[in-house]
Amino acid sequence: MRSMKVTTETLEDSQVALNIEAEAGELSKAMDDAYRRLVNKVSVPGFRRGKAPRLILEQHIGKGALLEEALEELIPRLYSEAIDLQKIEPIEQPQIEIVQTEPVIFKAVVPVKPTVALGDYHNLKLESEPVEVTEEEVDAAIEFKRQEHAVFTPVERPVQFGDLITLNVEANIGEKPFLNHKDIVYEVNKDSPVPLPGFAENLTGMKKNEGKDFTLIIPADYRIKEFVGKECFFKVAVSEIKEKQLPELDDEFAQTCGYDNLTSMRERLSADLKVKAEQLGKQRLKERVIDAVVEGSQVHYPPVLEDKEIDRLIEREARRLGFTKVSDYLSATNLAEEKLRETLRPAVKKQIARLLVLDEVGKIEKIEINESEVDNQISEMVKSEEGDAEKMRQLLQLPQVKESIQQTLRRDKAVDWLVKVATSGN
Repeated sequence: MRSMKVTTETLEDSQVALNIEAEAGELSKAMDDAYRRLVNKVSVPGFRRGKAPRLILEQHIGKGALLEEALEELIPRLYSEAIDLQKIEPIEQPQIEIVQTEPVIFKAVVPVKPTVALGDYHNLKLESEPVEVTEEEVDAAIEFKRQEHAVFTPVERPVQFGDLITLNVEANIGEKPFLNHKDIVYEVNKDSPVPLPGFAENLTGMKKNEGKDFTLIIPADYRIKEFVGKECFFKVAVSEIKEKQLPELDDEFAQTCGYDNLTSMRERLSADLKVKAEQLGKQRLKERVIDAVVEGSQVHYPPVLEDKEIDRLIEREARRLGFTKVSDYLSATNLAEEKLRETLRPAVKKQIARLLVLDEVGKIEKIEINESEVDNQISEMVKSEEGDAEKMRQLLQLPQVKESIQQTLRRDKAVDWLVKVATSGN
């Protein structure tokens, strides 16, 4: 029977501290085991591998290296025995702090299952927002259609806002090249931030085959931080100017867009806008319901859940931008990792609390998702796949992926259930 000493302390945020002291002789045995492992791996001058005495091996690699090897095996084993003894179920790896080595005493901070205490969500009452489509919104939708059907025709006048021009552009920041493009097509829109704020404004008034030099200051929010605040010298030349011409707002234009006439166009666009507004209203109501339930609940979870989600978000963004290493992504974008993590943390906190609350609602209300619902969802996801649909299906059929899909569907059902409760009697 082991005489390892273990004391526990309940910490906030769903964590348990284990203070573990090894029994007498544990370190000595672990050092012997470490010697037997290392002597067969390390080449010691003057001895065949596996034959160097322990004292000689220690002199060769240092006693600290032997101790480190011993602790790498001993501490995980003692930790495993301790959580079994205390009947603790970790959800992630612990944080280990070695207090002393003779005898071995260490502290393990163990993340355990989150706890959620729901409020009185059964009596939650919220009203749906009224859906209204204004004439101004319909006018804006029609104007958008006109912009889509606009044509550009060459003109012999100076550049104006709204024109589509062809130009050559060279730009330098100090001695460093910034831009070098020939015959690029550029739409001159007021207040455009591309390539820099003020660029479009400097083009207005230019004539065909005319050149111009000007300087802009790199703004504070520019993505390459080393350029911020520096002067950028531009040299541009316009070779063609085209004017945007919008179609007349009449029945012929409406028919071009697929409607019978202008009146029918307004009616159908108004109906479409109402459908979209209703969908948006339903989504906003869901968000309000979730926020209200979370606000009335007490949610506690280990901080490691936040850190893992932040890691995932940063890694996903790095991959999206084509980086295989997060360090390369941070370096290229000149982002300070700690600052980025703290920027992401509030949204991650909110999302974790929401998901834990919805999981608890699903558990209490016995919301279930059957196999056919998961299969139907997989089929819908495969339909939307633009690449290898069969490969996508195989991926979605993996047990852990199906479990994740099931969990997502259960949360969706929990939200719908909460909305029904919150709006009943309205």
